[in-house]
Amino acid sequence: MFATLDTTVRKVVIDRVPFLLSDTVGFLRKLPHNLVECFKSTLDEVRESELLLHVVDVSHPAYLEHIQVVKETLIEIGAADKDTLMVFNKVDKLSEEERENLENTWMVRENNAVTISAGRNLGMDNLRSRVIERVRFHYRDKYPHFHLAEPPHWE
Repeated sequence: MFATLDTTVRKVVIDRVPFLLSDTVGFLRKLPHNLVECFKSTLDEVRESELLLHVVDVSHPAYLEHIQVVKETLIEIGAADKDTLMVFNKVDKLSEEERENLENTWMVRENNAVTISAGRNLGMDNLRSRVIERVRFHYRDKYPHFHLAEPPHWE
């Protein structure tokens, strides 16, 4: 059912902005409703987060269903209102026509999504920029007196 069950948390610094990055549950198939309850504690990291990166394998034939399952699960655990950046991964596995079609879909435009290929390092600079932009926004919201020219000292 999952690519991973354990949450991994790492301190990340991009453009002198430190933040914590958690890698939570990876869905491979539709999560049965009775298992959602079992893994709610694992999904606490999702509820506690300020920004979610919803990474989607667009080379999978059922990727639209996968997106829906994740959205339904976020609703079930009370995290549907989280700031979410949709990340469409493995675009290198798509034909040129499929890639253009994806980039012109309402899903990419309306979700302000990012298209990448982590394996081939395509679009990663754009992803980093978008993540840092969102992190800065949340910093400003949470710590209005804090200026990101000087990074906080997290020890």
